[in-house]
Amino acid sequence: MAVSVFDLFKIGIGPSSSHTVGPMRAARLFVARLQHEGGLAATQRVCAQLYGSLGATGKGHGSDKAVLLGLAGFEPDTVDVDAIPALLEAIRTDRWVALLGTHRVAFDEKTDLVFHRRETLPFHANGMRFTAFDAAGAPLLEKVYYS
Repeated sequence: MAVSVFDLFKIGIGPSSSHTVGPMRAARLFVARLQHEGGLAATQRVCAQLYGSLGATGKGHGSDKAVLLGLAGFEPDTVDVDAIPALLEAIRTDRWVALLGTHRVAFDEKTDLVFHRRETLPFHANGMRFTAFDAAGAPLLEKVYYS
């Protein structure tokens, strides 16, 4: 069985795959799951919480950017790296994100992307919790991922 270098090393957007590729995939998986379960249209807000190592060093390692891109439906190995700055600027300036590129929700990075610098989730240091809320603020879906 032949193994390619691409099987060993994933293509990513940042210096650390556990801080960029993992969170980007987790964010995209979360909104894809939300769509699959029929909750995407009812979603008015999403919150991403990063714990442990992601919470402590995530901003410096690009985890914030990765989560935003993942929520918007981008994949680490196919996102146009030249378009990333403009994509992020639009999300941050307009204060909304189009989940999976289709369903627009308000997104305030200061309150909807939380870095828990001294708190960890069970099982692994790189934990993330994503929650989708409806118009009344009730949770529609909550999932935990590890990178």
